[in-house]
Amino acid sequence: MAKDNDEKLHKIRHSMAHVMAEAVLEMFPAAQIAIGPSIDNGFYYDFDLPRQLIPDDLEEITSRMKRIIGEKKEFVRKVVTRAEAQEMFADQVYKLELIKAIPEDDEVSVYNQGAFTDLCRGPHMESTQQLNPQAFKLLSIAGAYWRGKETNPMLTRIYGTAWANPKELRLYLKHLEDVEKRDHRKLGKELDLFSLHEEAGPGLVYWHPKGARIKLAIEDFWRAEHYKNGYEMVSTPHVGKSWLWETSGHLDFYKEGMYPAMVMDKADYYAKPMNCPFHIMIYNNTKHSYRDLPCRWAELGTVYRYENSGALHGLLRVRGFTQDDAHIICTPEQMEGEILEVLRFSLFMLRSFGFTDISAYLSTQPEKSVGEKSKWDAATESLRKAIEAEGLEYQVDEGGGAFYGPKIDLKIKDALGRQWQLSTVQFDFNLPERFKMTFVDTDGVEKQPFVIHRALLGSIERFFGVLLEHYAGAFPPWLAAEQVRIIPVAEPFNDYGQKIEMLLKEEGFRVSVDLSNDRMNAKIRKAQKEKIPYMLILGEKEAENNAVSCRYRSGKQENGIPVTDFVEFLQEKVEKKEDL
Repeated sequence: MAKDNDEKLHKIRHSMAHVMAEAVLEMFPAAQIAIGPSIDNGFYYDFDLPRQLIPDDLEEITSRMKRIIGEKKEFVRKVVTRAEAQEMFADQVYKLELIKAIPEDDEVSVYNQGAFTDLCRGPHMESTQQLNPQAFKLLSIAGAYWRGKETNPMLTRIYGTAWANPKELRLYLKHLEDVEKRDHRKLGKELDLFSLHEEAGPGLVYWHPKGARIKLAIEDFWRAEHYKNGYEMVSTPHVGKSWLWETSGHLDFYKEGMYPAMVMDKADYYAKPMNCPFHIMIYNNTKHSYRDLPCRWAELGTVYRYENSGALHGLLRVRGFTQDDAHIICTPEQMEGEILEVLRFSLFMLRSFGFTDISAYLSTQPEKSVGEKSKWDAATESLRKAIEAEGLEYQVDEGGGAFYGPKIDLKIKDALGRQWQLSTVQFDFNLPERFKMTFVDTDGVEKQPFVIHRALLGSIERFFGVLLEHYAGAFPPWLAAEQVRIIPVAEPFNDYGQKIEMLLKEEGFRVSVDLSNDRMNAKIRKAQKEKIPYMLILGEKEAENNAVSCRYRSGKQENGIPVTDFVEFLQEKVEKKEDL
């Protein structure tokens, strides 16, 4: 039934895209139309228009779409020759380019709805009568390069959403409101956590003091847990000579995603897009025997990737980011145990940050790959066993692995039910061969080790963005930039407030005291707006009894708590990583 509903919604949304294209052509007869697919939760269409659209134009387009729907036009499919298609779209340059790109063996089809014709494979609803005029909404106007290439013309893209009935539309619009409230870019500005500066370099993050506090709390926890789990930390350069990237294969396969070369000492240097080759250089610096393995080396290493400017999106898609990276170098006999342990570790980390709905995706050997089939089979089976041992729901992406090895991706669902891919466990049969990695086995023969890449959080920047939206900025106490705000009710109690501040700081808590002349209620509103977990209200009774009155971020309040009891309470909350 769910699949049937998905197919129906796909047809509804695809049909709506054509209705919108007809409406836009009515408004702008000289417009050039490009493509208009169905997408998750909606549809869009790209246009080359004689002028820029404004939000008010969406109302006019919507009105025309409702009229077209009411005309009960049939969607009629017709197969045509290339010559016929070229004649039909003689004045539409983008359609002509699409026609030219259709493989010779593929049929060319068009869909008519009354006088409007579009080049399209379908499928569509039978008639506009099956579209509900109260179950769609045009959402936004954006720019989009033709075919996603920055060298191509910039087109106007109109996004819309469409559903089977008005109730589904209302629920989705409510979901969008919730998403907008949680937008990490908006929250980042409101809470003064980070900023991005186009003029100083797009896609590069500036961490403000409060954001840096949270980032440091994440990283400190990450490091401590890695040491507990048998990892050692390494630290590697930000740039490497071209030889390194030629050997790793990045210059052959990934050059477009790398920053341009810097010429130094008559040689090309590149900012690193990945940490892996550097870790392998450390390994190859000395000879290793089976007794040295496994090597588990971790690094919070900053990498740089030249993403297209149109793809950049707050913290979720940046050009410079800190990769939560580690490499496990092990013998074939150790491989299965290492995979079991790294998956357990991944789940522990994700759950520690409050993510409990986790699923796995296993990607297997593609047609074009490197490495012996026996290695692929053994590695894939070890990944499968680990997933099943942890009792995770998983899907298999047959042939979806990278050319250099199979992998597991872990995806979490956030507070709004959105899915994010975070942890990755990836085998690599390519780099050990390219860098000629070896170890001396029990029989005295040099052999090639297994290399396992793994990232538990992904990138710290992207993870921070996901975490910020998940909690809507109201972080649990262990992560909050400021855990406690002390609020004296009047100036005579400022000294007591500073005494409590010093005591809590000595216990390692992040705390400040508001000594401003604002009224108490204004101080409380300010702290709540900053989403601080605990506000300690201090007056005469509290000062006399060496106590505090604690107001929670939620609005709950407890009065007359002995200071030592509050310290123990907060220590337990932080140690157990509990929310309020």
